[in-house]
Amino acid sequence: MKFDQPAWLILLVLLPLLGVGAVVTARLRSKQWAAFAAPRLRAVLLKRGSPLPRWFALGFLLAASAAMVVALARPQGDAGTRTEKTLGRNVLIALDLSRSMRVTDVKPDRLSKAKTVIYELLESMPNERIGLIGFAGSAYLYAPLTVDHRAVRETVEQIDETWAPLGGSDLAEAIHLAVETLKKTGQKNNALVILSDGEENDGELDEMITEAEQSGVFILAIGVGTEDGDYVPNPDFEDKLMHDRNGQPVISRLQAEVMRKLASETKGRYAMAGAGIDIPAMVKASVKDLDAFEMEGRERRISIEFYQWLLLPAIVFLLGSIIAGTRWKGVKAAAMVSAAMFLMPSGARADSVSAAKQALQEKRFPEARAAYSNLAKSATLPERRARYQLGEANAAYLGKDYKAARTAFSRALLSDNAEIRTPASVGLGNTLFQLGWRALSEQSYPDASKEPPTMVEFDTLVKERLKKLKENADPGEKAAGGYARIRSLVTNWADAVRHYDSVLSTQTTHTEAKNNRQMTLAYLKRLEELLEEEKEETEQSMPQPQPGQGSPEKGEGEPKEKQPGDEGEEGEKPPGDKGEGDEEPKDGEGGEKDKPEGESGKNKDKDKKDSDKNGENPDEAPEDRARRILKENADLEKGPLTPGRREFRAPEKDW
Repeated sequence: MKFDQPAWLILLVLLPLLGVGAVVTARLRSKQWAAFAAPRLRAVLLKRGSPLPRWFALGFLLAASAAMVVALARPQGDAGTRTEKTLGRNVLIALDLSRSMRVTDVKPDRLSKAKTVIYELLESMPNERIGLIGFAGSAYLYAPLTVDHRAVRETVEQIDETWAPLGGSDLAEAIHLAVETLKKTGQKNNALVILSDGEENDGELDEMITEAEQSGVFILAIGVGTEDGDYVPNPDFEDKLMHDRNGQPVISRLQAEVMRKLASETKGRYAMAGAGIDIPAMVKASVKDLDAFEMEGRERRISIEFYQWLLLPAIVFLLGSIIAGTRWKGVKAAAMVSAAMFLMPSGARADSVSAAKQALQEKRFPEARAAYSNLAKSATLPERRARYQLGEANAAYLGKDYKAARTAFSRALLSDNAEIRTPASVGLGNTLFQLGWRALSEQSYPDASKEPPTMVEFDTLVKERLKKLKENADPGEKAAGGYARIRSLVTNWADAVRHYDSVLSTQTTHTEAKNNRQMTLAYLKRLEELLEEEKEETEQSMPQPQPGQGSPEKGEGEPKEKQPGDEGEEGEKPPGDKGEGDEEPKDGEGGEKDKPEGESGKNKDKDKKDSDKNGENPDEAPEDRARRILKENADLEKGPLTPGRREFRAPEKDW
């Protein structure tokens, strides 16, 4: 057995020190009490208990600490070794080691850039078997195919252009060596990644490409450098640059055509390093299509962890220490107080909520409404109170107590929680629609289990109601002016549409609000059409005045219209003809007889203006009154309005 983290074992030295410190502290405390009281009075003044519980608590605590320290050190057992087996593919990397790879047209130079690409390939393909070939004037296998990527990485870090015994750049020789190496693996499909600038191609390159294609080797060509190029360095010359036979500095450029040819003729791919292309992802995607085979990887030593066997005793000892050192009288009293304060009220409230839900499920709606109302009154949190009010409203609605449901839904709308406001708005809209329908038909609108009334049935209901209003058969309607129920119906339905619109303004796909809004608007439109038809029938049934006859609307005692040339009654003369003594009265003279009549006329005008200002006309027919209310609420079809919104219009005259 061994420890994976043995440094934690140093803490075991502190445990004996803690034990010795506890013993010394207990002895010092006993000496202080001995100095405080005489020996003969100690039994009377001091009430001493048994010290055993405290020493047990200390022992359990030290044992628990020791077990936890050893567990932190992670004791392990050796279970042997295991060779990993993975599915992988053969990927051989050919790196150009010619002197042109030291050109600095890419930073820091071409060879360093190529090494960086190799590092990225090793990290992105951990399960592939990778090898390394270095080539210049000749090619050599520096790292055979292996899953030990660490060894390949170390080789890449050390390799440079000095490893190549011959100068030049023989791509054909590199391809030939790669094909021969991959053939020995026995796999049909393999990948060859070439990192080169494509310069100084010696040998029969076309023949080697054909050989690679026939052997199932796909070439992924990575161009390193730029097409503009730069001077080739050489420390042997005075100016540190390589010169040709004419003494001119040599410029090396990336031969992209050569690299593209290698990739295209073997069904591979070409990319240029440093051009913004994710080369590891490209190579990984290309290699993924090759045939995978099972291969043995590195050996891994198997260890068995034993720390969990120490954690359980540590927990047990820690609980024993807590139990041994606890004064149970105080704990018992505190537990009883806590149970009395928290558990009992919570249980009582939970029982009340369950009883309310059960009453609602069993369709005992009055009982459920009363239970939710009591819960809402006793709730302290606003959100919980709103939820109980929503339950009260649902119980009242299902019990067809629509006035109580309207009040409860309105209270639930005051919540800040959108999850409560949305069902409250829909429920309030449904309640207002039911109130309007009950004012029309003396009963509730049919639920979803029954067939809804057709428009023909709706027309019949409206015409019967209008007929009753016209005949004033209902004393209640007559006392209310003949249009109270129609007016409340229109107002309730208009408010219902506003509440549906408030829901659809935030949740455009709310099915219930959308369907109920369309149904309510359809009934409102049809009601307006029926009222218009009733008005036209009433106007046609009224008698028309005949030529030469006075208006039938004028009663007895009203002055008739004067004809030209007629004289007024009681010696009244036409305007402009004045006799003697017919002077106009001055201020304060002769006008006192007409003053009461004038004041009476002013009072009539004032009453008429007040009635027009309030929107009520005592001479207005019930059908006209209902139709006017519908027109005032016709803007509901223009879109959702904010609940409680009021539109103020400027007066026609503001002077």
